[in-house]
Amino acid sequence: MARSTFLAAALLGLAPATLPTAGLAQTAEGPVSYEEQLAQVEDQLVYQAPIAGVENDYWFNYQTDLAEARKELTKDLRRASDAEDNRDAWDEYRAELADARGDYAKEMAEKGYPIGQVRVLAKNGR
Repeated sequence: MARSTFLAAALLGLAPATLPTAGLAQTAEGPVSYEEQLAQVEDQLVYQAPIAGVENDYWFNYQTDLAEARKELTKDLRRASDAEDNRDAWDEYRAELADARGDYAKEMAEKGYPIGQVRVLAKNGR
């Protein structure tokens, strides 16, 4: 912990455990970068089933793009020599997942298959 942060915490009466950790999550391997957190969120948005249940070339291309992105991430992480390389690998992986998902959804929409959206509206007393 930085000395100035510790002093500020001591002056405010905060315990070191209550100080923010710059937005980094912790794992057994150490802190998780912001780029890795974003990639994990993007990974959760991956389509688990084909849009409208239609397995066509677009679905298989999407699956290939996902496999290729994961393979490239593994290769990039293995070659990473510092934290910046690690962050770059995760950022590239996130971008590739988002791009593949967007391309697949766009192609399916152009073919006339609906892309569902779920919207949760807050209860406003009505």
